[in-house]
Amino acid sequence: MAMTAVARETVFALRRQIAKIEGTLPERLAAPAAAPFDADVNTDLTIVRRGIAAALPDAFLPIGVERLDAALSGGLPKAALSEIHGTQTRDAGAVAGFALSLTSLILKQTPGLPVLWIGTSEIFREAGFPYARGLHASFGIEPEQLLFSEAPRLVDALWVAEEAARMTALAAVILEIRGNPQRLDLTATRRLHARAQAAGRPVFLLRQAAEPEPTAAPVRLIVTSAPAVPRDTIAGPLAGSIGRPAFTLTIGKSRTALPGQFTLEWNPDECAFDERWGDERRSEGRDRAKNPVPVVSLSGGGKNPAAASGAVLAFPAVGSPISPAARDQPSRPQRTAHLGPRRAG
Repeated sequence: MAMTAVARETVFALRRQIAKIEGTLPERLAAPAAAPFDADVNTDLTIVRRGIAAALPDAFLPIGVERLDAALSGGLPKAALSEIHGTQTRDAGAVAGFALSLTSLILKQTPGLPVLWIGTSEIFREAGFPYARGLHASFGIEPEQLLFSEAPRLVDALWVAEEAARMTALAAVILEIRGNPQRLDLTATRRLHARAQAAGRPVFLLRQAAEPEPTAAPVRLIVTSAPAVPRDTIAGPLAGSIGRPAFTLTIGKSRTALPGQFTLEWNPDECAFDERWGDERRSEGRDRAKNPVPVVSLSGGGKNPAAASGAVLAFPAVGSPISPAARDQPSRPQRTAHLGPRRAG
């Protein structure tokens, strides 16, 4: 009996230590599911187990997909460390694209603040840097809003990430690491998670070609690229075309969600996610942009139909005679000044 009691106390002590590391103390399990919140009181409440949500209303970053946000109990936690995994090196582009999509959503809520992207020289040589001109066109991010810090060693990148995670002058911090280095252990991720909680800012840990391992991150998402469907036109899908970028998102670990898999499509025009089943897109709870071009029905056989269109050539074909009207056209330097292009300003 004495040995049983000692073993029980040892197990309870280990459970409490694990809960302390993860930031979910056992006494928080008694928090009611619908407790009243006072906006003037700085309450430290977190989600502690599936089905019981005790958190501030603005504690999550909604992805914009109803089923995924419901599975994550509201979205990704803002003041926390979140893992985004790519199982293979070829998934580096998909992981970076998904991280930029999340960055676009964050900058909508915190305009004017930059985002710091930290990585080692090895990861930037292997995966490259985001294309500056594509930031605004695809994600609505201005190039000056995305800062990069290239560290020669992993220990330097971790130090920069820990110092940046405590800064409220940044909208978010992204740390990109390749593989499963020994220095990125439970203690290192616990420090990043604690800094993110203190600053109230998200820290995204991008893991390229990494195997899942114990970390202090409450959420782990596994991202791979998904096949793109043809582009939508007025006449229907355009055959042979490449549509919007798509991601296959798997919930690998979450304190509140069951494992699940989703196919998301990024809309660069609206800077928002849509869920997709096969070739069908759904944008729930959001009005899609309307095509401003009016669609006019074909003519019903009028008296004066338009002439058939012919080939329009910029220059006459070789050997064809030049018309007198074309011969009388002035050369470019002889054109009057008011017909030339105006300078801006």
